[in-house]
Amino acid sequence: MITPDLESGVKVWHLVKNHDHGDQKEGDRGSKMVSEIYLTRLLATKGTLQKFVDDLFETLFSTVHRGSALPLAIKYMFDFLDEQADRHSIHDTDVRHTWKSNCLPLRFWVNVIKNPQFVFDIHKGSITDACLSVVAQTFMDSCSTSEHRLGKDSPSNKLLYAKDIPSYKSWVERYYADIAKLPAISDQDMNAYLAEQSRLHAVEFNMLSALNEIYSYVSKYSEELIGALEQDEQARRQRLAYKVEQLINAMSIES
Repeated sequence: MITPDLESGVKVWHLVKNHDHGDQKEGDRGSKMVSEIYLTRLLATKGTLQKFVDDLFETLFSTVHRGSALPLAIKYMFDFLDEQADRHSIHDTDVRHTWKSNCLPLRFWVNVIKNPQFVFDIHKGSITDACLSVVAQTFMDSCSTSEHRLGKDSPSNKLLYAKDIPSYKSWVERYYADIAKLPAISDQDMNAYLAEQSRLHAVEFNMLSALNEIYSYVSKYSEELIGALEQDEQARRQRLAYKVEQLINAMSIES
């Protein structure tokens, strides 16, 4: 760890990775010792956190090991995606898997894992952020359908959980399969569920702000939305396309 220096006769090295110092030569004995200590501590930290990571993934990717019942919205949304795949003759299971991963685990859960300060009143330091980034990356790899090929040049965060990824992937696949087996949610039950959620959280959200966000989306894709409503039989009976068009025109005049 200590190599001679021309002036002082001694040189102290910090516990850093090889590439952090440009004046270190590849193959230097001190460099190898630093790498070995770094990797040893990395593996020790991973071992300490392993149970917590396993518990987190098992809870998120299970319809049974949860603090409460699976939300109806998840079952309803996944069934909708399967219905759309059937309607468009998409039989590739990887496509259906990717749709579900993109709309829930990769859009919602990864954000919470990487940024716990969004949910809890805590301070996230740089070290904690780096650790959570590794967990979030492992979470994303678990949702992927592609095969992960690793080599000697692969980053350490990928190598750390390389042996765990296949097991986590099986949890994700089981989770989607278990949800597909659950009884379908009727439109009436879904509407009742949404009405109840609206009642429970009525004082927590600004309704005008939410409506403004929806209008921004509607005005941006007005042609596509009106065209889709004109083609839908139920929407035609309720004249939804005409009502949306009237709404956009009224809002345009107001602005």
